[in-house]
Amino acid sequence: MFSVIFPGQGSQSLGMAKEFYKKYSLVRNIFSRADESLNFNLSKIILSGPISEINLTKNTQPAIFIASYSIFSVIKKEFNIDLNKANYFAGHSLGEYSALTCANALKFEDAIRLLYARGKSMQEAIPIGKGAMLAVLGLKVEEILEQINSISINGTCEIANDNSPGQIVISGDKDSIQILQNSLKKKSIRGIILPVSAPFHCSLMESAKKKMSQKITESVFKDPKPSIISNVTAKAENKAGKIKELLIEQITSRVKWRESVEYMINNGVNEFIEIGPGKVLSGLVKRINKDVNIFNIDSIDDITNYVNK
Repeated sequence: MFSVIFPGQGSQSLGMAKEFYKKYSLVRNIFSRADESLNFNLSKIILSGPISEINLTKNTQPAIFIASYSIFSVIKKEFNIDLNKANYFAGHSLGEYSALTCANALKFEDAIRLLYARGKSMQEAIPIGKGAMLAVLGLKVEEILEQINSISINGTCEIANDNSPGQIVISGDKDSIQILQNSLKKKSIRGIILPVSAPFHCSLMESAKKKMSQKITESVFKDPKPSIISNVTAKAENKAGKIKELLIEQITSRVKWRESVEYMINNGVNEFIEIGPGKVLSGLVKRINKDVNIFNIDSIDDITNYVNK
């Protein structure tokens, strides 16, 4: 039994999917459709940079989606591998949109427009430099909450991502995050400030949630095949209406990645295939369970290796 997983923000790189773009006309067509849907040349930014433009959240989110969708399409149409036979699809944050589109629940053009709007509204939710995200290493969720509750914070300081055992990300206003980091440092607990432009997946994203609520509600969704593991519930979801509600909630909610992977494993999955740029999710899955098989597909050679496994 296997699951297909799709990466989120932080996996982007200059020239991602360029190899696929050069070799396959279907990928060039995907990039072209994206540019038409957005009314600007995102393809050029992905392929040629500058990296500072790729790292703008409004560009990062659709860019990673395009890369993942392109690779998935090549596997399906050029190599005739039906990944929709998977038991589940799952994606980390924006990767959930990749999962839904590849599961035929959402049209490509709708997904690309939603992700651009999502990135833009998240960026605009709080002034640049006013928010922060902190990766805390070596603690469990309960221990992190104890640490947050043990210090005097007037602002926002919330768990944004439960990524794997010993890797939890906190979001909030810059001052509160700094207070938490200093407190952890005194206790020899490692906390790393992440190079992000906004504090995602916390209550500071409330304005983005309101903006996206209408856009998601108005978009046409179908029931996905296979089921999607929601970031919010960490359970299989297969009804379009419920998935819409959860995508809206996801903007201000914790990404329960560890729980999502554990759910899939507990339901018989013993193989994970990461589709898209980077190897972030593969690394997280390994930390959650060392016994499962993991394949990362980010190049044509990766597909060949998977076929010949």
